[in-house]
Amino acid sequence: MTILGIGAEAHRRLSSRRTAEIVADELRQQIIDGRLTDGDLLPGQKQLVEHFNVSLVSVREALRILETEGLVSVRRGNRGGAVVHAPAKSSAAYMLGLVLQSDSVPVTDLRTALKELEPSCAALAAQRPDRATTLIPQLVASNENLAESIDDVEKFSEIGREFHHVLAHGCGNHTMVVVMGSLEALWTSQEGEWFANAKEENAFPTAAKRRAALNAHLKLTEAIADGDVDRARKLAYKHIGDAHTHALPTADQRIQAHSPQAMSRRG
Repeated sequence: MTILGIGAEAHRRLSSRRTAEIVADELRQQIIDGRLTDGDLLPGQKQLVEHFNVSLVSVREALRILETEGLVSVRRGNRGGAVVHAPAKSSAAYMLGLVLQSDSVPVTDLRTALKELEPSCAALAAQRPDRATTLIPQLVASNENLAESIDDVEKFSEIGREFHHVLAHGCGNHTMVVVMGSLEALWTSQEGEWFANAKEENAFPTAAKRRAALNAHLKLTEAIADGDVDRARKLAYKHIGDAHTHALPTADQRIQAHSPQAMSRRG
């Protein structure tokens, strides 16, 4: 077997890529450590070239890597520069969406995952020793807003999603918070088409179903406040199943990844 050597031009490209990855690794670490914070403007490309003692090609490739990861936004033109973005659940949801989209996964698969995981969030929330001062006030406030908006179907649907967001983020387990945050963001982005159609056709849940949803939120909040783990799990399982029937995807609907910017507009 003859092993061919790498041409000079190809070798330069390979070296440039490796150098870019090293630069990207350093900048990424500074973002993760908080030395570079959300909204910071990175030094200009010429300054980065001098700082890292690398080529302009390597710096530009490093910025492209970070931009793909959603950690920077590169602005072109006279006001160019790279703006730092702290790691966000919407970015994780986007990458997850890309993986699921590439595997042609149906939206019903995502719905099943949420139906199985959210009850675990409710159970964890019921075990939090500080739930009375951290989570419960947020759930109560959400329920009060939901009750006040029961006749406004669009607002009711938005606040209803907020309750699930608060519950997931208040479970007390950081890993679960990140996982559920990503799944929620991905589900909401898939839900956008249904929401638009429901608005056009006035097909939101009936008043009776809205009252039932509010009652489910109240009971779930009570179970969590009481520290009743099993009841909280069972109530959440039933309610999430009922809630998803209002935004029922078709059997052939496949997951579509949406950029973090699009997710923020939808969410």
